[in-house]
Amino acid sequence: MYIVDGKEYVCTVPVTLSIFNDKWKLDVIWYLLEGEKRYTELFDVINKITKKTLTAKLRELEEKGLINRVAYAEVPPKVIYSLTPLGKELKPLLEEMYKWGMKYVEARGEIVKD
Repeated sequence: MYIVDGKEYVCTVPVTLSIFNDKWKLDVIWYLLEGEKRYTELFDVINKITKKTLTAKLRELEEKGLINRVAYAEVPPKVIYSLTPLGKELKPLLEEMYKWGMKYVEARGEIVKD
């Protein structure tokens, strides 16, 4: 048995699923794999996310120890987000999910060029 954040689990897969229980958190991690980003950069690149939702997801990922938030005492305020070492460990998993997603699109969908 495993206990994480006060919850009991019999397997670690549900632990992972409890962290990534929505579509936005993996998007945030995916774009931070490219390197550190400011809030506005993440907002601009993540399709159809609201500012309220992005703020909530960034806080949740920071609480889980997957991203760092560094605020600089400047005017205007500057905040940089980056992956922690634990967050960076998701890279191979997300790359495999990307590859599988492309195979699925090729088999069941279509690629639309803008």
